[in-house]
Amino acid sequence: MNIKPLADRVLVKPAAAEEKTVSGIIIPDTAKEKPLKGEVLATGDGTKDEEMVVKKGDEVLYSKYAGTEIELNGEKLIIMRQSDILAIFE
Repeated sequence: MNIKPLADRVLVKPAAAEEKTVSGIIIPDTAKEKPLKGEVLATGDGTKDEEMVVKKGDEVLYSKYAGTEIELNGEKLIIMRQSDILAIFE
């Protein structure tokens, strides 16, 4: 199933959470921090007031409580507004 975000929304695949600390201690799932970066999988067409700056394939940094988590084909994804994206990695 394909999904296309509407208006100024973006579909992001979050990066995997860290499994170990620098000292080699394994972090349990309950203590892992939610990752704040991910890859853009799809974008909407924008609105008349806001054009889309991000594009498919961009690696982005987003705010901690951004968007809505969804599960698609067994994969956890986030749909958020473009304004929730703080930066694009180059």
